[in-house]
Amino acid sequence: MADDPRWVYGTPPQGNANFAWVQHFLYHLSPSGTAGFVLANGSLSSKTGGEGEIRRRLVEADLVDCIVAMPDRLFLNTGIPVSLWFCSRQRSGGGHRKRLGEVLFVDARRLGRMETRRLRVLDDADVARIADTYHQWRNRGGSYEDVPGFCKSASLAEIAGHDYVLTPGRYVGAEEVEDDGEPVEMKIGRLMHELYAEFDRGRELEAEVRRRLGDLT
Repeated sequence: MADDPRWVYGTPPQGNANFAWVQHFLYHLSPSGTAGFVLANGSLSSKTGGEGEIRRRLVEADLVDCIVAMPDRLFLNTGIPVSLWFCSRQRSGGGHRKRLGEVLFVDARRLGRMETRRLRVLDDADVARIADTYHQWRNRGGSYEDVPGFCKSASLAEIAGHDYVLTPGRYVGAEEVEDDGEPVEMKIGRLMHELYAEFDRGRELEAEVRRRLGDLT
């Protein structure tokens, strides 16, 4: 399959079908089509077998619309986290100006709740937050804003600066933390006091364990 006409952006390695799937979807898209699909997270950063080069060509061709990093344990048959890819041949947002030269990154790894010890579920509010962010971004001129720790609209130049790695965590940054008003010096002193108290507690527990083990001999 080395000469397959679908491999417009590079021949995928034989040992990994990630970018065979990506190019398969793109090949069958209409000139104004958009595709969304799920891939393992390795597709965001792998450079083996020419995958990094294929990813670079996809980004430079302005085909990658949005990447969403999902939390782990969403599936019954595997606990690994995955990412959602949205690729588009026509970067339009409901008639608004095109989103050319940008990619939306969403870090949704903190969303969801554990329904069982093995399965995480996304509530309607979680799904709506992801979907609304994407649609607000697509409709340029709407209410979209970057949210530190959650979403970031990155330029192709920024992505090139990260060597075309598409892991959302690299772009969204850290979540903003509200200032609790406690002066830094007081906070450091309080935390050190709490830490030393834990050290004392640890020594007490160690002595108790040793005593009980001694009773067994």
